[in-house]
Amino acid sequence: MSFNLAGQFPNVRLRRLRHSEALRRLVRETHLNPQQLVLPLFVRSGRRVRRSISAMPEIFQFSPDELLKEASSAFASGITTVLLFGIPDAKDERASGAYARNGVVQQTVRLLKKQLPELLVITDV
Repeated sequence: MSFNLAGQFPNVRLRRLRHSEALRRLVRETHLNPQQLVLPLFVRSGRRVRRSISAMPEIFQFSPDELLKEASSAFASGITTVLLFGIPDAKDERASGAYARNGVVQQTVRLLKKQLPELLVITDV
């Protein structure tokens, strides 16, 4: 194998990554589609709440009913996974909102699974 040391293209083109279909498939260009995306959503208690987050332009805290609308729109666009971040009304040392039966995240998960059973819901604790 000889290479031109003056910074020109090699005299021999290495083709080891084209050897088989499996290798070509492995190194092929990456393609993203909506099913590969995860939409982060922030949920807080209440009804008809859509509160902007000043540190994150165009990002909002939603009440469960408003979050359902947002998730439904995303699902219709092909985004099939959401990640919920709960904003508790009050915090305590035991983080009891994270495991409370009627915590805002738990309520929202039940609502989403009832209305959008095919939606994959990930929760942050």
